[in-house]
Amino acid sequence: MGTDAEGALRAVRSLVELEDTEQAAQLYEELGASQRERLRKQAAQGPVKERRGLVEVLRRARDFLGAARLMDGSGDDAAAADLYVQSGQYLEAAEAWLRAGESERAASAFERAGALERALEVYRGLGARESMAQCLVRLKRPFDAADLYRELGQPHAEVETLGGVTPEDPRYIEAVLRMCRLLDVEGFTHRALAVLVDALTSSDVARAEPAMVTERARLLRRMGMNAEAEAVLGRRNTPSTTPVANGYRFLKAIPIFSELSLEDMKDLYRQARQVVLAQDSIVLEKGEPGVALLVLMEGTVDVFSGPESDARLLNSLGPGEYLGEISLVQDAPVSAHVRARTAVRALRISRTAFEHYLDTHEAAALRIYRLFTQNLAARVRALSA
Repeated sequence: MGTDAEGALRAVRSLVELEDTEQAAQLYEELGASQRERLRKQAAQGPVKERRGLVEVLRRARDFLGAARLMDGSGDDAAAADLYVQSGQYLEAAEAWLRAGESERAASAFERAGALERALEVYRGLGARESMAQCLVRLKRPFDAADLYRELGQPHAEVETLGGVTPEDPRYIEAVLRMCRLLDVEGFTHRALAVLVDALTSSDVARAEPAMVTERARLLRRMGMNAEAEAVLGRRNTPSTTPVANGYRFLKAIPIFSELSLEDMKDLYRQARQVVLAQDSIVLEKGEPGVALLVLMEGTVDVFSGPESDARLLNSLGPGEYLGEISLVQDAPVSAHVRARTAVRALRISRTAFEHYLDTHEAAALRIYRLFTQNLAARVRALSA
């Protein structure tokens, strides 16, 4: 048996020398695990040409991890990193990307591997504050993340991050008050009051905090409810309020995101930016590259067959509807011309931000691609019918 094994190893090496990659790969696949390991060790100590030849054989045989380890130290760290990614070894891929000088890809791989502190360190070196904030959220450091979102001018992400602070946290009151002020400034006073009421209902510490009572009265006055505000200050009961709909709920309702977990959905929402578009402005221009998803929060847009003055009106869309989801996963031109009928406020997720999200949320990416494929197939069937 030992002679047969040695013969098989020699045969693979001979085929590598002859550059018969296909035949060598088939023979390599038939070897036992211990034989494959011996062959890799021999190649690692052998000439560079033999090592590179075996790397191609291992690629063909789909032993991506073995190929990656053979590539280590060969001077082509980027190729080794790609192979580590294919084998699912993201930590090793990240280290290889660092050696290759590809810091951004290294940080994404560290994040995907769950090495969040390493990812944060690399993102900090890159000055990538948004990605730093995402890492800080996942590291359960909400105030640090919220401070970064404030610097970035992203109040909705700041609110969502602070919303992760639990009543057991010693800074819970600070988080609630900060959320309320942010929401109020953004025009969501009803939602701010709902956040405050929820905190008062769920936390004894919050009910005992004078600043919470003062803030509740302030918000009630902002809503024109002066009598209720005075009642609160007099420690009397006041009616409850209902929060207004926001962009998170609209984003969550999009079919390709319907299977995302709560944590993944919140991470995706933090990738979004609020944009305001003037009445009659061009929202999407037919034929131009699609680069973002737009989720309408306020206002109405008209969808036309083209930019011409006599173009046919195809549809009108309002709050909760969306445009450009295909551009997130497919590089294709915009198929219609969209103009703002009124002033519009929307959430925007760029393809670049979305691709980073997919790179760092493997389970979410699989669900999104599967649902996108199913929805696309349904559209094709509908058109065929």
